[in-house]
Amino acid sequence: MYEPSRRSLLIGAALIAPLVVLPGCATIGPQGSVTEGLRRLLEISSQRALTRLVNENGYLNDIDARIALPTGAGDRSAAVLGALLKSAPVQRELSRLVNRAASEAADRAAPLVYNSIRSLTFSDAIGIVRGGPTAATSYLERSIGDSIIEAMLPEVGDVLHQLDGGSILGPVLGAATGIDIPAMQRTVTSQAAQGLWRAIGREEASIRAAPSSAGDPLVEQVLSGARLLG
Repeated sequence: MYEPSRRSLLIGAALIAPLVVLPGCATIGPQGSVTEGLRRLLEISSQRALTRLVNENGYLNDIDARIALPTGAGDRSAAVLGALLKSAPVQRELSRLVNRAASEAADRAAPLVYNSIRSLTFSDAIGIVRGGPTAATSYLERSIGDSIIEAMLPEVGDVLHQLDGGSILGPVLGAATGIDIPAMQRTVTSQAAQGLWRAIGREEASIRAAPSSAGDPLVEQVLSGARLLG
């Protein structure tokens, strides 16, 4: 069951410490300034993306993150599945369920995302600040790797088990079409992770295009001065 207020509190608490402007920040050396500025860029981008995605219908209403309806089934029943998925009530229920699973999973992955951001090093920072619109997000994705799948997988499974007998839709899809729930869990989790990266990348690109939109002077300074980092 959705608890948007709990999610908002979790995300807010995770960001309080990293977004505080430290005393003396304006006087730290250039390397430290770039590193801290890029951490904040990632934190702000992730915060904005996650705040949207973990709310009810967050994935469903986000064209870049939305989870596609699963189409896999046993060969013997592919035609039945196709017919079922053309039914508007089934489409709505299944779409709602898989996208809710994705939102739950994004909430579960938030601490992993923020902890990875805090481990950003200067050797990464120069490449990121010179990179393309989603360079920081790409770094974050590489840094976390498959760990995000493992973090999100249990939450997706908890929600999708409703298809395994916990709702009217479960017995219909399971018995009539032979859908493999564990396989669906892995597929939805993978799509949820990719949707999260796309959402974070979109926020990063938006900030890079207009650095002042970050609402953070150091982020604006680092991005606006990127051309001087030669």
